[in-house]
Amino acid sequence: MPGDLPMPTTMFTADELAVIRRAYAHQVVATAATTNPRIEAAFATVPREKFLGAPPWQIANLGGGYRPLPSSDLVLAYQDVLFALQPDNGVNNGSPSLHARLLAELDIQIGDRIAHIGAGTGYYSAILAELVGTSGHVYAVEMDPDLAAHAQAALAERANVSVINADGSQWPQQEVDAIYVNFAVARPAEPWIERLRPGGRLVLPLGVPRQDRPPKGGRHASHGAALRIEHGEGGFAARWIGTAYFVCANGGLTIDDNEIEALTAAFRRGGIEFVKSLLWKTEPRIGRCWHIGGQWALCYDDV
Repeated sequence: MPGDLPMPTTMFTADELAVIRRAYAHQVVATAATTNPRIEAAFATVPREKFLGAPPWQIANLGGGYRPLPSSDLVLAYQDVLFALQPDNGVNNGSPSLHARLLAELDIQIGDRIAHIGAGTGYYSAILAELVGTSGHVYAVEMDPDLAAHAQAALAERANVSVINADGSQWPQQEVDAIYVNFAVARPAEPWIERLRPGGRLVLPLGVPRQDRPPKGGRHASHGAALRIEHGEGGFAARWIGTAYFVCANGGLTIDDNEIEALTAAFRRGGIEFVKSLLWKTEPRIGRCWHIGGQWALCYDDV
């Protein structure tokens, strides 16, 4: 980052900050209701302030919009809140406890190769890098060139991370063990399904973009749900994780009004929590699916 930008300050020693990070990580995983000690250790290790940009930092309000923090003390980074990365576009460094919950669903193993789609400035890419270890690899894909440049700088010392400035709908470009998507989509991209190895896991936020886009703050989902997809022997098992609202996709995953209407109707009918499978380029059984999209469907039948 340029040297003339303001930098975070701190009134705490390095040893005290290490304790603060451990306490933050402990709270994050408790809020996420996960008992995975490796996820807690990853949150305790990665310095979040490296990925937030220069202060003054802004955090998201519950009712919308942002407010500045009263100081630039880096200890303030260790809260379970959303920090603005590009407030005019609604792009944040998202809720640590939500990400801890979603990362637990990925079931990450040492040595895994993971595509992180929508990596932003790379904070959760760094968490993933801790989880896969030095024998694994994280492909951090970010379409926005400024965010990708920040991620490149912040992750430069991690040999097990590659930052790629590209449209996430085109990645991964080789088979991977897991795919972690960090923006709302109304359909999965082809590589997310077809380059997920047998036994591989995909976690993505399914969402319908709001029609009344605000002048600032980006276009977030009006309906949203996090899903876990697993590539099994007989097809793709699907499971609802919970409600999740992310900023909506641009680029190759923009969808037309008819697709938006169909997915909106499915969310309004309810029942996504009963979905058990994802059909891909297979004719669905009418009446057995929660939603049928173009060449894919979410269905109530087991794989």
